[in-house]
Amino acid sequence: MSNIDEIKARIDIVDLVSESVKLRRAGKNYTGFCPFHPNTRTPAFVVFPETGTWRCFGQCNEGGDIFRFIMKKEGWDFAETLRHLAIRAGVQLEAYSPERAQQKEENERLRLILEEALNFYRHQLLNTPAGQQALTYLHDKRYLTDATIETFCLGYAPAGWDNALNHFRGRGFSEQEILEAGMLSERDTGGYYDRFRQRIMIPIRDENGRMAGFGARILDPNDIPKFLNSPQTPVFDKGRLLYGLDRARKPIRTADQAVIVEGYLDVIALHQAGYCNVVSPMGTAITEDQLRLLKKFTRRIVLALDPDTAGQKAVLRGLEAARQAMDHETDTGFDARGLLRHEARLQADLRVASLPDELDPDEIVQREMEEWARLITQAKPVVTHVMETLAADQDLNDPKVKSKIAAQVLPLIEDLPNPVERDTYRQQLARLLKVDERTIIGSPVHVSRRRRARPKDTQPVETPVVPEISPAHRIEAYCLGILFQKPELLYRLDRLLQEAKLGALSNADFEYTDFQILLNLIRQSLEQSEVEPQQYVTENIPDALVEPPADILDQVSRPGQIDERLLEELQRSVIKMRRLSLSKNINSLRFLQEDAQQQGDLRAKSYQDLVLQHTCSLRDLDQADSWLSSHRSI
Repeated sequence: MSNIDEIKARIDIVDLVSESVKLRRAGKNYTGFCPFHPNTRTPAFVVFPETGTWRCFGQCNEGGDIFRFIMKKEGWDFAETLRHLAIRAGVQLEAYSPERAQQKEENERLRLILEEALNFYRHQLLNTPAGQQALTYLHDKRYLTDATIETFCLGYAPAGWDNALNHFRGRGFSEQEILEAGMLSERDTGGYYDRFRQRIMIPIRDENGRMAGFGARILDPNDIPKFLNSPQTPVFDKGRLLYGLDRARKPIRTADQAVIVEGYLDVIALHQAGYCNVVSPMGTAITEDQLRLLKKFTRRIVLALDPDTAGQKAVLRGLEAARQAMDHETDTGFDARGLLRHEARLQADLRVASLPDELDPDEIVQREMEEWARLITQAKPVVTHVMETLAADQDLNDPKVKSKIAAQVLPLIEDLPNPVERDTYRQQLARLLKVDERTIIGSPVHVSRRRRARPKDTQPVETPVVPEISPAHRIEAYCLGILFQKPELLYRLDRLLQEAKLGALSNADFEYTDFQILLNLIRQSLEQSEVEPQQYVTENIPDALVEPPADILDQVSRPGQIDERLLEELQRSVIKMRRLSLSKNINSLRFLQEDAQQQGDLRAKSYQDLVLQHTCSLRDLDQADSWLSSHRSI
């Protein structure tokens, strides 16, 4: 991941833009008045959290990512903006090096081994006598269908110490590579053996669908541990992954809500039941990195942990551990203070759903499909959940009990940064304990905590979330990959576009600042005569962008193609880029128009005019595409 990608992953574009623009949520996007030109009539400035971009549909008619926003807002060049945002994101700027390129290549090799392992375990589950026991367990005990087993690529690791080892050796992988992929363990006496044996194998992918590791569940109840994950590797860090997120991303956006459950098989069973906005951590406490992953898709997050985890004893353990060390991470999935700290820092809405009758999520949907939806709808804020959990089955007429509960809940309330929330929860606690609110405010816990200065949260070292690669991003990268190889095609492309009554290729065709900078360099390389164009680009590219040319060259599937064929692909790419952009803009404007109409807002007419303008532009583009196609066929 480049420095630019790291910065984009760590800085939420909605938070950044909200510092200078008052935004209002409109569906999955946000709207406001453009800060770059006078306008008090039509809020035609839109922020797209999904792609990390923004666009003004008004006078500016510009857009871009967080870099372009700051450059335009502050009048800075790219280098100044990069340094500013790197400091804000806590990213250490590093120059591209051969070592980083080698590490990237090695990571891809590890993912290749993991994909091969997936196929091996799938075969063992479906096509061997030993795998039938695992298949029967999945069918009869977990009620999973063949279609679900296929969808989630479940497998079986056979008993024995060297089945996987011998398989990978036969595929040409070295023992060291297999070990680094997390598929082997080292013997104390030397040598290696299979890490996973006689277990159901559950492939774990990152949010972009790339293999990262495995979770493995026992079949023999006497085996330990019950679940075994891949070890820490360059591509697997269980505190920075969420199982099922690759499949849950779109459902989470659609529902504008993510639900966290405890187990892999809970996720699979819920997806099978139609509840697809569900993910799971890897058996550890929920981390801020995991919540940051989810925040890309929604700010509404519900914890629906197993009863033995989110029950009263676990809550007490979590509170006690939090008092001993604020940043201490327990083995339980519920740490009330940690969750509240994450909620405040991420500006998210975290809630807790209580699961009844000591049932796991998969058992609930087996009992009654609709019950799960009701439980999630009834999820309560973290503080409310803690209050009610601590008060359950207690004698609330006993002054000692009241004092004990207050002593445990008040520290949570006092940690909340929002004064309205603090007052609301104090009132709620007072009603629960049936005491005067002034008694709560005057309690020793409250007074002592208010008198001493509250320590500032130390920002943890945040792990970047791999940005989502949109179709537009891929096409832009492909287009620049061709031009980086063949800069001289740019002039021919511009001429063809103008003959088709379209504008020449420009920065406006690219959403991302790094791509805009590369296009400018390619155009500048053709305007100078001192060195070869490709050499000029390589020598003048900013340090933070040294990596992208290598990446975008990978997008060019057949670099040996003749110029005419590459020119045709450039034409198609530019048309596709512009069509995607116009279609996206039309959809956004129509949503704004409908929203304004529903509210009786007179600005609906302005949006309607903008929709018409973009629709005409799309029609002109289609006509130009037809002309270019006929021109190519001549």
